Amino acid sequence: MSAPQVKHRLTVALVQWASTLEPADNRAALERLDADADLVVLPEAFARDFGPPTDRLGPYAEPLDGPFATALEATAARLDATVVAGMFEQTDDAERPCNTLLARGRAHSSYQKVHLYDSFGYKESERLLAGPWEPTVVDVDGWKVGLLTCYDLRFPELARALVDRGAEVLVIPAAWVAGRTPDEHARKQEHWRTLVRARAIENTTYVVAVGQPEPRYTGCSVAVDPDGVVLAEAGPHPVVLHATLERERLEQVRATNPSLANRRTPGG
Repeated sequence: MSAPQVKHRLTVALVQWASTLEPADNRAALERLDADADLVVLPEAFARDFGPPTDRLGPYAEPLDGPFATALEATAARLDATVVAGMFEQTDDAERPCNTLLARGRAHSSYQKVHLYDSFGYKESERLLAGPWEPTVVDVDGWKVGLLTCYDLRFPELARALVDRGAEVLVIPAAWVAGRTPDEHARKQEHWRTLVRARAIENTTYVVAVGQPEPRYTGCSVAVDPDGVVLAEAGPHPVVLHATLERERLEQVRATNPSLANRRTPGG
C-alpha cells in the first residue's frame, strides 16, 4: 500500500455555529453542514451546549461511539474531510463527564480538555472532569494537527508540548464565554484574539480557533498564519469561514524565525 499523499495546501472550514440544549438538533445541524474543505472545525460542546451553570452535564454525556460520534463520522464521510467538534464524554463519574474533542474522518482521535474553566466567575470543575496531560496530535493529509479546547488557549505550555510532538497547526474549538458588561465583553474578545495570535507567533504554527457565536459566547473565530497574520476572521454572528494553509509559508516563516530551533531549556 502506498503512503498517503501529503498536501502542500490544507483547506480549512471554520464553522461558527451555536449548539442548542437539544442533542438531536445539534446532530441534525451536522446533517445540514455543507463545507468544502480538508479540515472542518466546529466549536466546543457542539453535541450539547453547556446550558446554565446549574445544569448537570452527566445526563448528556455519551461514549466515543455514541449518537454524536456516529453523526460526526457520517458527516466526515459525506464531506470527505476530517471533522473536529466537541462533546461531553462519559466517565466513571456519572455526574461529571469529560469535555472532549472528537476528530473523525481522515483522522480518528479524541482529546479530553486538560484545563477546566474555573475563571471569570465560572467553576467548570464542578460539572466536568479534567482530562490527563496527554498532548494529542493527529495527521490530516500529511499535516500534524494539535488539539486544544477553549481555556487551554491561556496555557502556552500545552501549545508548546503539541509543537514538540510535531504540530504544525493548532486547532482550538471553543465556547469563549461573553463578558457580563460591555467593557468585560470587549476585553474577552481582545484576550481571545491576542492569545490566538501569540500561540501562532511563539510556536511558528498555524492556529485555527473556532468559537460559538453571540449572545452567550463571543464568536470571533479566526485563522492565523505562523507569522501572526490573520487569514480569516469572523464577527460575533453565525458564519462559515474558509482559509488555506500553505506548507511553503510554514517553512518560510520557520526559516526566517527559527525560534523553535534556537530555544534553550533549563540545563540545556
